[in-house]
Amino acid sequence: MHKKSDDLKSDHTLLYQTHSPFARKVLVFALECGLGDRIEVVHFETSPTNRNAAIFAANPLGKVPVLILPDGMTLYDSMVICDYLDRLHRGRKLIPHKAPKRWHALRLHALAQGMCDAGVLYRWETNRRPQELRYPPLADGQKAKLIETFDHLETALDPKTPVTIGHIALATGLDWIAFRELIDFKTGRPTLSKWYEDFCARDSMVKTRFSGQTHD
Repeated sequence: MHKKSDDLKSDHTLLYQTHSPFARKVLVFALECGLGDRIEVVHFETSPTNRNAAIFAANPLGKVPVLILPDGMTLYDSMVICDYLDRLHRGRKLIPHKAPKRWHALRLHALAQGMCDAGVLYRWETNRRPQELRYPPLADGQKAKLIETFDHLETALDPKTPVTIGHIALATGLDWIAFRELIDFKTGRPTLSKWYEDFCARDSMVKTRFSGQTHD
């Protein structure tokens, strides 16, 4: 858990999980926006099979991340929270307002989000679900989506593009795949591999490393 310092005036609370790519996306986004000092991060364990009453009280879907605003309002899901945070700071916006940059950023975000969704399903069918209940064709289908995404990114990523919500979602998603040891996305993909390694060296990523081995 990332605790606030006594001399900081945190006026937002982020309900978080240290092994969620979606929660980490929000925290990395906040740090990239220079808003880290305004957010107190509180870790909660959640999973599809273990109810967390505190999270359900804040989000009827029982999922993190949840951002609690100064007036007590709660925001979810991760994209909604990032949109809120992007309106809170005065720096360069990470969700561009104007086309075509906006569509490029949101499209990359959608791809990264779908990649994580496929990764979660793949992990359940190959690791989390009891073996006698696993459905190999579903695992194969999700694996194919992941490989197609990695191959697309190898040719589509432009390392020179300024950081956007899409890049943050992609980096946290890829790092989750590496953390869970799902599929090797670096071998044979030098452009994607270098971009990933470079992004993971950013201060916002170093400060928010994944940890924990419970259900996603």
